Amino acid sequence: MAGMSQTSVSTRFLADLSPAARLWLATPVLFMIPLFWDLTGLDGWVMQQLADSSGFPLRHQWWLEKVMHDAARHLATVVYIGVLVMVWRPVGPFRRLSRIFRVEAAVGVTLGLLAVRWMKRLSMTSCPWDLQDFGGVARHVSHWNWGTLDGGPGQCFPGGHASAALAFVALALPWLTSVVGEERRMGRQWLLAVLWGGLALGLTQTLRGAHFPSHTLWTALVCWGVALANHQVFRWVRRA
Repeated sequence: MAGMSQTSVSTRFLADLSPAARLWLATPVLFMIPLFWDLTGLDGWVMQQLADSSGFPLRHQWWLEKVMHDAARHLATVVYIGVLVMVWRPVGPFRRLSRIFRVEAAVGVTLGLLAVRWMKRLSMTSCPWDLQDFGGVARHVSHWNWGTLDGGPGQCFPGGHASAALAFVALALPWLTSVVGEERRMGRQWLLAVLWGGLALGLTQTLRGAHFPSHTLWTALVCWGVALANHQVFRWVRRA
């Protein structure tokens, strides 16, 4: 009976939270996913299944390189430009959002892309295909060891290609935080599409040897955190 009572209290607590508060509450849980992955050491095991000392056989595979990398990057650029244009010329479901929400979405996507790019420029972590184990020159150094050189070119953490999809998580927040159930469902659909896109792009780079799986997980968390912080700032702006 006590367990059932505690469950009921927890359920009521979650039900009483605003949609935005629930998203903030989910963030520590999401943080545990890439952290747990790092602690397991599965990055190395996964890459060893995909390559040997001669390198990654799928590095220049046509579909992965030309379609899932090059073409997907160009498509993401087109979509990003479309998001900027829709601030002033909304189409489809974006017509249901006020301009301030559309500005929030555009700024959130931009900040997510910039945050990942900035972190990569500062990172001294080299890509898997640069490691000695896979025919490169770098030694493996954890991406947690900031400031430690590994003998390679670095600038490989977190995953930049995956951010071409995951940064668009900011598009989902105006819908996810709505008090209207139908709009929250649309937000969940946006979120699911972004996550699937990020998974596909991250997996592409892992198969090619460009990134460890953890790089994609941390990219997702960075984009999520930036989008939430951006959403909070715009909440303050709207209230002001």
